[in-house]
Amino acid sequence: MLVRTDPFRELERLMFGTGATRVRPAAIPMDAFRKGDEFVVTFDLPGVSPESIDVNVERNVLTVRAERPAAKDDEVRYQIAERPTGTFTRRVYLGETLDRDGIQAGYDAGVLTLRVPVVEKAQSRKIAVTAGAPAQIEG
Repeated sequence: MLVRTDPFRELERLMFGTGATRVRPAAIPMDAFRKGDEFVVTFDLPGVSPESIDVNVERNVLTVRAERPAAKDDEVRYQIAERPTGTFTRRVYLGETLDRDGIQAGYDAGVLTLRVPVVEKAQSRKIAVTAGAPAQIEG
């Protein structure tokens, strides 16, 4: 299971407030879902070079960091500049049922995909029900 709360973002909001002059790029949009025996997390990172993507796991926190540099052309005068540039970071808190050591990452068409296996003991299993006999209780 994934936890969506990000206390670091709340701390930044408290530190910089709403009237700060610091411009913070938007968070990396993501989707997370379970498919079979793994969780899949996808991050939208259009225009980001694969070499600038850093995926790190420390304890139960998975951090994705990527950079999209601003164009460096002194002759350019933007009329509209809506595409955020800079360093983007997103943290995802991994539940105890996920295998941190088995995470796989791939990047294609501007989408970073992480596959996180579910720990075998946490996977659901079918329990057979026997008709006509009560379950034996040992003790």
